[in-house]
Amino acid sequence: MDMSTVFLLFGGLGLFLFGMKLMSDGLEQMAGDRMRSVLEFFTKNRFIGTMVGIIFTGIIQSSNATTVMVVSFVNSGLMDLYQATGVILGANIGTTVTGQLIAFNLSDIAPLFVIIGVVMYMFLNKKWVKKLGVVILGFGILFMGLSTMSNAMTLLKESPQLVSLVQLLKSNLLAVFVGFCVTAVLQSSSAAVGILMLMVGQGLVPYELSFFLIMGCNMGSCVSALVVSLSGKKDAKRAASIHALFNVIGTIIVYVILMIGLRPIADGLLAFSGGDLSRAVANANSLIKIFEVIVLFPFMGWIVKATYLIIPGEDAKPEDAFELKYIGKGTMTTSTTAVIDAIHELQHMGEVALNNLRLSMEALAGKDEQKARIVYKQEAYIDYMNQEITNYLVKINEMDLPSADAKKLGGLFHVVNDIERIGDHAENFADSAMERINKKISFSEKAVKQLQEMTEMVLKVLEYSLDMFSNQNLEHMREIVRLEDAVDEYEKKLQRSHVKRLSKEKCTPEAGMLYSDALSGLERVADHATNIAFAIMESESVDDFEDDGEV
Repeated sequence: MDMSTVFLLFGGLGLFLFGMKLMSDGLEQMAGDRMRSVLEFFTKNRFIGTMVGIIFTGIIQSSNATTVMVVSFVNSGLMDLYQATGVILGANIGTTVTGQLIAFNLSDIAPLFVIIGVVMYMFLNKKWVKKLGVVILGFGILFMGLSTMSNAMTLLKESPQLVSLVQLLKSNLLAVFVGFCVTAVLQSSSAAVGILMLMVGQGLVPYELSFFLIMGCNMGSCVSALVVSLSGKKDAKRAASIHALFNVIGTIIVYVILMIGLRPIADGLLAFSGGDLSRAVANANSLIKIFEVIVLFPFMGWIVKATYLIIPGEDAKPEDAFELKYIGKGTMTTSTTAVIDAIHELQHMGEVALNNLRLSMEALAGKDEQKARIVYKQEAYIDYMNQEITNYLVKINEMDLPSADAKKLGGLFHVVNDIERIGDHAENFADSAMERINKKISFSEKAVKQLQEMTEMVLKVLEYSLDMFSNQNLEHMREIVRLEDAVDEYEKKLQRSHVKRLSKEKCTPEAGMLYSDALSGLERVADHATNIAFAIMESESVDDFEDDGEV
């Protein structure tokens, strides 16, 4: 076996895989944030979710990317398992689009796609044009890789070593296993099927055996999602298990059918494909996936229930285990959902801080030691989240994020800092509560009432700000600005009244210090809360609200 021919084969394989990755990543970048919104909106119904899964996967050319995204959505709580089933089913059909494209054999004009892609990427300035250029470039490199592999296989098919190796695949079960292993290594069933189409077309692999290799490829496509889910929550593992169970059960059904009627099915499909072996393999891949979806669609509810038997139990509460609620660990991080996961985690962190603020002021006003202790425990959790989320933001800042998400990232660093500072103020209020308890410091009923009134105003600002931050809308903006101004004025008014009481010796210096510090702390909390609302809004939108004279 000539080594130069082997190098040519592997070089072509490298070009093919690189081109496919460029094309897939480019398409995902172009459609990432838009398609994510589509997935969130149109997956309430399983049938519609299946259609969306087909379209989405057909666009980004990767069932792995779709399935991993779905697993991440489930892990983040953006999608439940029943919604996930539809998208997973659709992804299995959508991934066959790549094989159909490859069957057109555009190798002769591949260099044209390469030069067009290079020109668009290097010499044009608009971001969407550059991303489209990457897609076109990847498309061209993919077919150049196919052409290179085809030339190498033409030279290799006379090699006795290769003939002997291929002869080992006479067993159908072995073919399924080989297809599984190849796809698991390549992490792309589309790539594996593309290579198979080429080998069948060159006569290196028997046409009938391709059906069993395809089934192995289908099961191998589950590996990426299963690996990603290992660092996620139980529902994320269940979502990956749905994909695996679907492909395993579907493969068993198709295997039994093919053992009975392989010859007439294969001959009929070849005739339908006009005698083109590569096209027949692409059609076989598509028809197997479509058949599996049709057969198993009515039973997906049972498959979901089966995952609860495979993966029993529920996750511990994040605050009890000092874990993040939405952000996955390690491989759970994907570029498409990375920023969305961060926003949801910050919303959760904000809710913990809000609850802690409420408890700390109740502890201060009512001299409640138990509530103060809870505040200390929750503050430790807030500090943990602050560190972990900050590390996560640093990590995803190095990723190739969708442009809309990348613009939000800078604001998220400010948000996590503002929420952490709110947590610090809550801890300070708990310290004041403990000082009141230990030193038996009394507040007047009027002072307690004033603190409670100001606390409610500040809590309302924080609630509105967190809602606005998480939902990315301007609904509460005017009310936030109005309340924050009201808090500032109320704090000044109460501080002036407090100075008068001190001058008239109507309260002790110790009580006066705690009261004044509480007022100042609440005012600063309102400032931090307002910062959260404005953090990732467009500056011109903010200006509209500040300059229109309506606040």
